[in-house]
Amino acid sequence: MSLTEGFTVTHRRYVPHSHAHYGGNLVDGAYGLGLFGDVATELLIRTDADEGLFAGYSNVEFVAPIQAGDVIEATATLVRVGTRSREIDFEARVVCRSAPHRGPSAADVVEPPIVVTRARGTVVAP
Repeated sequence: MSLTEGFTVTHRRYVPHSHAHYGGNLVDGAYGLGLFGDVATELLIRTDADEGLFAGYSNVEFVAPIQAGDVIEATATLVRVGTRSREIDFEARVVCRSAPHRGPSAADVVEPPIVVTRARGTVVAP
């Protein structure tokens, strides 16, 4: 276990077309927040040997759209350690994006990655 500020956990996930809710294959912003919950859970398991509970967000920024066919990378970084609370910075980035103009299964690596969502949240460990 590592209860050190700066400790980071990253997940990657493909965004399936079944999650598109809007024109242009757009996915709702809550998709990124769901990823943040998952990556925070792993961070707490690694730091506190418990899944913990999410208490809330103090800031959320939707910076760019998430689209069906994206591969999203979500990172959680521990920024403050309290007695039971942990403050975490989150960032979600598109690392691959579909390219339907080239064909139905065409896709590209996005370099540099596109930041789509940022947030700061507080979790509680027992």
